[in-house]
Amino acid sequence: MAKTLVLYYSATNTTKNIAEQVAQKLNADIAEIHAAQPYTAADLNWHDSKSRTSIEQHQHDSRVAVKDDLPDIQDYDNIVIGHPIWWAIPPRMIADVIDKLDLNGKNLAMFATSGGSTYDRSQSFIERSVRENNYDTQVNQGAILNSPRQIDAWIDRLNFN
Repeated sequence: MAKTLVLYYSATNTTKNIAEQVAQKLNADIAEIHAAQPYTAADLNWHDSKSRTSIEQHQHDSRVAVKDDLPDIQDYDNIVIGHPIWWAIPPRMIADVIDKLDLNGKNLAMFATSGGSTYDRSQSFIERSVRENNYDTQVNQGAILNSPRQIDAWIDRLNFN
């Protein structure tokens, strides 16, 4: 039987709540992604062009370091990464997560929580990070998930073993 891990980053618990539902429906293990330098409320103020996230998200091809506490994914067949969308893409730390995990031979799926974005630019961001690492990885189409109905429809489309 295929083994699945849900990794997620959540600044406000919105993504955490969806990740928990996804993990339950997939009978998956779950683990949180932590920024090496945690975000403060001021850092997350997207109305402030000088806030940390405003600056980070506009630095193309940059990486934001994650804490070195990612789980060992060797025994997992399927990896799900959940994240919010900031400025139409995942937080830059998600690229660091992809850099640090050996995704070769894994099925990768992503989801995001968002109030107004599509997943198109996030999908491109993730696929580029996978290509940059030369991973032999099946990348499933990601989706915005904000309700149980959306979760179920997305899970039905996954190409998991």
